[in-house]
Amino acid sequence: MKFSTIMKHPSAFLPVAMSTAALLLVLMTVARYGVVHETDEGTAAHLWQLLMGLQVPIVLWFAVTWLPRSPKQSLYVLALQAGAGLAALAPVFLLGL
Repeated sequence: MKFSTIMKHPSAFLPVAMSTAALLLVLMTVARYGVVHETDEGTAAHLWQLLMGLQVPIVLWFAVTWLPRSPKQSLYVLALQAGAGLAALAPVFLLGL
């Protein structure tokens, strides 16, 4: 099965889309308010946590479903999902948010 065919399934593209949304959320918040260290987390932080946390069961479902069917292409998708997740995590850790 082709990479593009697998990427059309929700369990493949949703984690990438969620990571992208989380990254954009952080970047827009930093652009608008700057790097602010608050005692209480704001709405953006909670949304980021939800976006990142809800990816875990989706990625696990993808791995269980697709790795046996098409291992090579599934590993590419998992690598893409991991890269997108790391890209969303990077500004949070680098900026100490």
